[in-house]
Amino acid sequence: VIRCRAAVAWAVGKPLSVEEVEVAPPKAGEVRVKIVATGICHTDEHLLEGSFPNVDFPVIPGHEGAGIVESVGEGVTSVKPGDKVIPLSLPQCGECSFCLNPESNYCLKCHLSEPQNLLPDKTSRFTCKGKQIHHFLWVSTFAEYTVIPEYAVAKIDAAAPLDKVCLLACGFSTGYGAAINAAKVRPGSTCAVFGIGGVGLSVVMGCKAAGASRIIAVDINSDKFAKAKELGATHCISPHDFKKPIQEVLTEMTGHGVDYSFEVIGHADTMTAALASCNMNAGVCVMVGVPPSGSMISIDPMLVLSGRTWKGTLLGGWKTRDCIPKLVSSYLEKKFNSDLLITHTLPIAKVNEGFELLRAGKSIRTVLLF
Repeated sequence: VIRCRAAVAWAVGKPLSVEEVEVAPPKAGEVRVKIVATGICHTDEHLLEGSFPNVDFPVIPGHEGAGIVESVGEGVTSVKPGDKVIPLSLPQCGECSFCLNPESNYCLKCHLSEPQNLLPDKTSRFTCKGKQIHHFLWVSTFAEYTVIPEYAVAKIDAAAPLDKVCLLACGFSTGYGAAINAAKVRPGSTCAVFGIGGVGLSVVMGCKAAGASRIIAVDINSDKFAKAKELGATHCISPHDFKKPIQEVLTEMTGHGVDYSFEVIGHADTMTAALASCNMNAGVCVMVGVPPSGSMISIDPMLVLSGRTWKGTLLGGWKTRDCIPKLVSSYLEKKFNSDLLITHTLPIAKVNEGFELLRAGKSIRTVLLF
């Protein structure tokens, strides 16, 4: 058993508490990882607010981490102690019907099919003050050591800087992949990105890499516009600056609506606006933002009947164990610069400060270091 620090969420709506926790050794098919760095993602904020489905408290949040394998359980063959790895909030078991489908990046072991509050054997590896602490998405990267099923761990290049590539565990990969994999943005096309936090800016980077000619960033926080333009946005607009609905503004700017729109906020009204802002016949709208659990959307069926495509994406459509290591290699080859998303670096002891920066819209990505 290893004793180490972890940021524990004891109850909904309460600040995280940095505690000493005990982390049990890995069982068969499991890997114990020393987390070196972890990003703060909006999904962790949804968890603390109580709007993320199927989460039990107390829990150790965090799912955008990178670390080094400390030990492995019986039967683990794909990683060994000392390997650099990225824990995967979307597993790839390699055996279910979804994993075997080349068109799918979903896995039936994902939290949308079965809860990931406990490891697959329905027990926890975390205790604190004599109490069982739950896992989050099996990865719980706000702990200095964490235990994860082997099929939720990807071995990456030994040269990768863990304090930078941790973003590839969720935020960057999700946004970049939404443009490249889910929308399949074509060269010369027009795009609109609703919400330009860390994931939205990654969508902008993906649209630029795909050769889009116009990339319109939409956000109510104009402080983010300079960064959006640095990363590839050609126009930045705020709904607050117009009397008419933003979908009408975008349609007027582009003639018949954009070719591709992306909703990266997770609000029902902006999801509808994003759908309405893309071309009524050939437009593709991709849902990237996570709505609060239980949200409902009502739309005019004509929005889709005329030919638009409306789709969602999980983690940017990447088959995680296969693709995240390749993305890390692309990062090392300087094919993209996800470092530009990191605005703050803090020690784990200041985790709550990191969440305050997120809530105030002052950070894009805060990376926590152990």
